[in-house]
Amino acid sequence: MTVIAILGVLLALVLFGFYLSWRATRLHRLHHRVDTARAALDAALSRRLTAVLDLLDADGVEEGGELAEAARAVGTAERDRRDLAESTLSRVLRESLESPEFRGSAERWDGLRSQLTEVEAAAKGVHMARTFYNDAVSDTRLARRSRLVRMLRIAGTAPLPDYFEIDDQPPRIPLLPIGPDTP
Repeated sequence: MTVIAILGVLLALVLFGFYLSWRATRLHRLHHRVDTARAALDAALSRRLTAVLDLLDADGVEEGGELAEAARAVGTAERDRRDLAESTLSRVLRESLESPEFRGSAERWDGLRSQLTEVEAAAKGVHMARTFYNDAVSDTRLARRSRLVRMLRIAGTAPLPDYFEIDDQPPRIPLLPIGPDTP
């Protein structure tokens, strides 16, 4: 073999090594992104639960029994059953806040203005956090599907992340009614 052929093979091996290093670093970043997005999702879910509990403490929601039960179920749910409890909380929250009885009471709106604003913001935050998390999971799964990644086990022992699918549609809280003495 000539020196040029040896140098060519060495250059190809070095370039392939750089490529494998880049792929491993990219997978590591994607897994870190999933972990960060999961932490943000957990924080958003906790914020929503706190906002719902604050709304219940304000003692203005007639359907507080069902809503309180759903909130309690989220607080005590095991990790593998949390998605079902969170979906139930979303559904019950929508049903409670969008009910005609709740919407028809202007004095109730005034007493719960700050709590309703916080519930609305927290529910929208859950929707956004879940979207970001599932996008990160999708990108990571796509990168790990590569034949080269699977064959050389570049992902190491990192578990394949799972999607977090829940009913996270926020309740539609209409504009708060404006009375004659409201500025």
